[in-house]
Amino acid sequence: MKARVFSGVQPTGNLHIGNYLGALKNWVEIQGNYESIFGIVDLHAVTVYQEPAELRAKILETAALFLAAGIDPKHSTIVVQSSVPEHAELAWMLTCVTPVGWLERMTQYKAKSQAQETVGDGLLQYPVLMTADILVYQAAVVPVGEDQAQHLELARDIAQRFNSLYGETFVMPGTSLPLAGARVMGLDDPTKKMSKSAAGSGHAIGLSDAPEVARKKIMRATTDSQPAVDFENLSPGVLNLIEISKAFMGWGSQQANAEFSGLRYGDLKKKVADIVVSHLEPMQKRYAEIMNEPGYLTGVLKEGAERVSPIAKSTVQLVKERMGLYA
Repeated sequence: MKARVFSGVQPTGNLHIGNYLGALKNWVEIQGNYESIFGIVDLHAVTVYQEPAELRAKILETAALFLAAGIDPKHSTIVVQSSVPEHAELAWMLTCVTPVGWLERMTQYKAKSQAQETVGDGLLQYPVLMTADILVYQAAVVPVGEDQAQHLELARDIAQRFNSLYGETFVMPGTSLPLAGARVMGLDDPTKKMSKSAAGSGHAIGLSDAPEVARKKIMRATTDSQPAVDFENLSPGVLNLIEISKAFMGWGSQQANAEFSGLRYGDLKKKVADIVVSHLEPMQKRYAEIMNEPGYLTGVLKEGAERVSPIAKSTVQLVKERMGLYA
């Protein structure tokens, strides 16, 4: 029996090559090895205000990009978080066993709360909902990036606390991150991870960016004052461009060295642009086909919710019985 894997993406902002190389590409590669469930986590998105019509459109766009990237609904389940109410129901029950101090020490909560004048309770409870996303499907493997490692560790703590209070209930999700993909940095600031929410048109290459747009962004990417690529002295910007190429092409360090060593930066950027565009174009073609066939997309999402609902319902039923709730 295959282990169950769960991971998800918020349907906000524009998915970019960092999301693809850091998550989607890996999901595609491992989907046949696990019982794979991939979520579009819209309940997480509304921890800050979202324009309703835009959010609804983004949910469908995100699902279409999952499919265009190669997630196969025959082998994997794509599910919209809010279409399975047990996510929210389990989150409440887990909230009741989670100490507030555990949540207040979360690095992302501290950073985001300091940047806002008022903080909604949803931001504080975000990691509990993420825990529910994982535990409701009894997922044993959670492929997340380093920035989510603390949340995954919290999920283990919450699961362990519940199990100690009420008896063995939850599968303990894995804390190692063997499936985390490439860490892609911003083109304008290669010291910061590429982000969907970052301002600036030159920061990220969107999966839907036209070829000329993607090329222009790469040609403007931050490098340094050196004349050419020197693998003994790579600045963050040059290293980022090389790492992007390696991740798309599946190259090791030796092949990357052979391809790029001694190249002037203009030639380096042209080569990187060719690599990126050649991988985005077939994905964009498939995305356009999916978006022009809305019945197919909604069918995939409906089938996804129907496929995983029995798992979620069974988990919540068990939790209610353990806690003595009227089930």
